[in-house]
Amino acid sequence: MIGRMHRHLIALAFAFTAAQAAAQAPSGPPATIGRLDVPRYMGTWHEIAKLPNIFQRDCAAATRAEYALLPSGRVAVTNSCEKADGTRLQATGEARQVGAADSPILKVRFAPAWLSFVPFVWGDYWVLDLDPAYTLAAVGDPAREYLWILSRTPQAEPAALQALLDRVARQGFPVARLERTAQPAR
Repeated sequence: MIGRMHRHLIALAFAFTAAQAAAQAPSGPPATIGRLDVPRYMGTWHEIAKLPNIFQRDCAAATRAEYALLPSGRVAVTNSCEKADGTRLQATGEARQVGAADSPILKVRFAPAWLSFVPFVWGDYWVLDLDPAYTLAAVGDPAREYLWILSRTPQAEPAALQALLDRVARQGFPVARLERTAQPAR
């Protein structure tokens, strides 16, 4: 009798914890900004922080993204970072908007162009937050597995950064898991 009651209490506690977690988890995809002025977004962005991911496992510092508008309307993407030994890694790709010309939802690929027809080579790039001056941004995906905090400068203004992190956290992103990106001492 005690064993059965103990199992029921454990099951009830587990169900309560699962229900609480489900109630706290946001439903549906995160919100993006209303519109993206793509030409204004072009240029250099410095990574301030990121959720850990496999394709940046060798990056130790100074991660940057360079965006340039192509004649086709797509965006050339060059991501680079420093490895622990000081050498630079670089990946080049291409991004395309999904939907309207001011859509903040993009798809990006780093696979060769001849694989562009394969849907799974395109990753989600959603602009979730962007200040009016286009100097601080949060980029992620609808599953909340990826998140990058980007700034036009290697260091973001602390109050603005914290406000952005608070907004992204309210959208259900695990900001406590963010890794700060080291910047080289110059």
